[in-house]
Amino acid sequence: MNARINEIVSNIKAMQAELEDELKKAGQVVNFHLSGKQVHFDHGTKQAHRQFKVNLFAYALFPRPRHVLVAPFTYALLPALLFIDLLATIYHAICFPLLEIPKVKRSDYLIFDRHHLAYLNLLEMVNCIYCSYGNGLVSYLKEIFARTEQYWCPIKHAHKVLAAHSHYRNFIEYADAEAFRRDLEKVRKFKD
Repeated sequence: MNARINEIVSNIKAMQAELEDELKKAGQVVNFHLSGKQVHFDHGTKQAHRQFKVNLFAYALFPRPRHVLVAPFTYALLPALLFIDLLATIYHAICFPLLEIPKVKRSDYLIFDRHHLAYLNLLEMVNCIYCSYGNGLVSYLKEIFARTEQYWCPIKHAHKVLAAHSHYRNFIEYADAEAFRRDLEKVRKFKD
């Protein structure tokens, strides 16, 4: 990777850190803070949140018609997600150690913290858990496949890749056969 690309990557990492700092400050405005994985609310915030909670009975008894219509289709994906999760977990557990690929920490991707929000009723919490699971699983799978790709085929595409994974920048340029044969083992070494 050339020096200019390294510089851009460093700038992106610095901006991501700055963004995280600003998001933490925004969190302080709404009176919560994190202690490890635990969410803590300032005094009175949970009580204030409860004022915005929609009664579960009213929420379930009088839903919007379009919500009723899409719910079966939305939740129909759950068995497929669970099955893919199971297969990926087996693949990850068996193949990564054999290939000496660093394991992906599942808890970094599957985040469940919205149940701490007192303004959500039970159905809203279930919906949040479902979406957190689906999006977290997709992110987790993306990292598993990114590491798999880095090991087996670390070649950039000829076409622009939207939302490329974080390992992609280390890949060998498209159509550079000499670099592929020369650098494959080096690119297979995982470093952050």
